[in-house]
Amino acid sequence: MPLSPAPVSPGQWAHKHLLGLQSLTAEEITVILRQAAEFKRLASIGEVKLASLNGLTIGNLFFEPSTRTKTSFSLAAKRLGADVVDFTASGSSLSKGETFIDTARNIEAMGVQQMVVRHSSSGAPHLLARHLKAGVLNAGDGTHEHPTQGLLDIFTIREHRPDLKGLTVTLVGDILHSRVARSNIWGLTKLGARVIVCGPATLLPPYIERLGVEANDNLDEVLPETDCINLLRIQSERQRSAFFPSLYEYTHFYGLNAERMKRAKPNLLILAPGPINRGVELTADVADGKGSLILDQVTNGLFVRMACLYLCCKAGRPNRQAAGR
Repeated sequence: MPLSPAPVSPGQWAHKHLLGLQSLTAEEITVILRQAAEFKRLASIGEVKLASLNGLTIGNLFFEPSTRTKTSFSLAAKRLGADVVDFTASGSSLSKGETFIDTARNIEAMGVQQMVVRHSSSGAPHLLARHLKAGVLNAGDGTHEHPTQGLLDIFTIREHRPDLKGLTVTLVGDILHSRVARSNIWGLTKLGARVIVCGPATLLPPYIERLGVEANDNLDEVLPETDCINLLRIQSERQRSAFFPSLYEYTHFYGLNAERMKRAKPNLLILAPGPINRGVELTADVADGKGSLILDQVTNGLFVRMACLYLCCKAGRPNRQAAGR
């Protein structure tokens, strides 16, 4: 008999959509993290198949390439007992002129109750949420947000530093184009962390401090006071012009290597959302060395996405009065 996860108290989560962390409260973010921890606990005692979403169908609508996010959402849905419909734009009727909304509506008409959407356009999941009866879960939209990546990053940090209040987290790299950076900023600041964004001045958005963070273009200056560093990938596919002279130049000033690690705290936590570019954002010895939590992030992504699917599907069921927003 499959075990059931610990229930969420009524009123703690009432949203069938998860479009970003900006609109969530600290309490709601904590509900997701606690639910993810419960799923991880169940996995640790050998319970990897639950029946929480039996009879439901999850649609993975990915209009951009993905490895970790798409795979972990598929696994998350299957571990919760749901059926999964995987969609990729390549080879679909989009090439015949079908619109984005019509594509999603047709998939919904097959009995899909929850859509997981990744799209290159910022706001695409929000658009679908206005046109579908199904719940919509944002798996990354343009340069806007990537809420589940932000949540799994925070979850991983909290496994080693349970209280984020006063903790200094530095996000390094292409802040301008990074949806991961934005979700991390919203989640971390709401939970009390001090957040520094660091990178070439050309890749730091104007007025970024208005989000409650500090901006600095000198990694060597902020590294000694950093408790956790999150190394973001250069978003070459989203850049329309040159933001720094060369990758060599970027690596020289912002790459994390053994020499630069000598300036860091001895217990520095190292995160990278992936895919990592060894020799650019960090060297192989750092990626595979002490303090690296990169593979832990991947593992935790499964439990965070299970929690998000479970909570959103539970809120979206017709017999609930609070059907989400």
